[in-house]
Amino acid sequence: METDPQRMERIVSLCKRRGFIYQAGEIYGGLNGVWDFGPLGVELKRNLKDYWWRVMVRERDDVVGMDGSILTHRAVLQASGHEDTFSDPMVDCDVCKRRFRADQLAEPPAFFGLFDIVFLGNNDSHIGQTKRSAGGDSLGDAKRKVKIQAAYIQPRETKDLRIDLESGKKGNRTPCCTHCGSDLSESETRPFNLMFHTQIGASSDPTSTAYLRPETAQSIFVQFRNVLDTSRKKLPFGIAQIGKAFRNEINPRNFIFRSREFEQMELEYFCAPEEGLRLLEYWLEERLKFYDNIGISRAKLHVLNVPDADRAFYSKGTYDIEYEFPFGVQELEGVAYRTDYDLTQHQTASGKPLDYFNEETKERFVPHVVEPSAGVDRTLLALICEAYDEEIVTAENGKSETRTVMRFHPRMAPIKVGVFPLLKNKPELVAKAREVHALLKPHMMTFYDEAGAIGRRYR
Repeated sequence: METDPQRMERIVSLCKRRGFIYQAGEIYGGLNGVWDFGPLGVELKRNLKDYWWRVMVRERDDVVGMDGSILTHRAVLQASGHEDTFSDPMVDCDVCKRRFRADQLAEPPAFFGLFDIVFLGNNDSHIGQTKRSAGGDSLGDAKRKVKIQAAYIQPRETKDLRIDLESGKKGNRTPCCTHCGSDLSESETRPFNLMFHTQIGASSDPTSTAYLRPETAQSIFVQFRNVLDTSRKKLPFGIAQIGKAFRNEINPRNFIFRSREFEQMELEYFCAPEEGLRLLEYWLEERLKFYDNIGISRAKLHVLNVPDADRAFYSKGTYDIEYEFPFGVQELEGVAYRTDYDLTQHQTASGKPLDYFNEETKERFVPHVVEPSAGVDRTLLALICEAYDEEIVTAENGKSETRTVMRFHPRMAPIKVGVFPLLKNKPELVAKAREVHALLKPHMMTFYDEAGAIGRRYR
């Protein structure tokens, strides 16, 4: 699919203007990759989480819920492998000193152009274009990137410099810095651990180290025995959780799609080893039905059967449910068959039994796990993108204008009912409208307005 950056910009603008989403700490310049949800955003998010909990927990006899702590014992994430391996490849730009994920670097156009940089003193420079091939950046964009590079090159180091931004012929492009356009193909790539760590108590001893959880799943695995014993469930059964997770992303991007603080909706469904692959297919279909039921078009969803080489080594099968965002097709949810890896890791590291005894077959084994894991924020963004619509209407002056309409599915709509008395100077109408509003408020989010013309109010 083709991306639509302008549409995404309009969606981001609407989210702030109408009270869906704001950048955290905005009056202080903002906190990158962290977001606050406004009056409409928080209602939309609540509707999404409530419906997920309803279909995944309350309407089922084989699933129970839990709410694990955000602060996570270091030993938990050592056993799970997160402390050693939960990282992204990172690369530094030697020119502008920014950092990027090495696996998500931009490719430059076939030709940027060739420019002369003539320093005039201090950090000012004159950009003279000596050659530019068709098919590259616009002249303005290319000059902007050259100016950025020139700003980091001190005049005392050289008087004149020619910067060649011609980054290779088609089919032979090198990764480049998305900020200044510099070639990053020779830059060293190194792992960057994504977990936020903190200290418990006043001690600085290494044993006091803890982490903000990078996923909600691990607390479910650690509490498997307690939940099994207290709920008296038999396999197959699941433990569900909705909660915050934290990842120190190198490059948060695409609005709330990839951020440093986010929420997950996860189910760990425990089963016998021979049931794993069947349940993987079952949960994939259940999750696709969920998106149908909240108003996300099946036509815009893609199911990727993740190839063996791209799956976690312990997974016997993974599906990614993807959505056509304006910035491209991206993952909404993963449905993974994690086998017995997690419970086995924690059983070995802790020395505590996390196996299961089947009363009927008299077998004892470590349960396998199928995990549907969805991002609240990503799904919320998909709902907003799906609902966003622009229509041409005729204004009062007879001219055509574009009107933005949010066409949410009724289950997800932040406001369910609007109550508007026809005339505010008719006390009997106003009284009846307020009575209707009062009757509805305990059951759903409603909106009352008596100001202005009735036509403008319901539009």
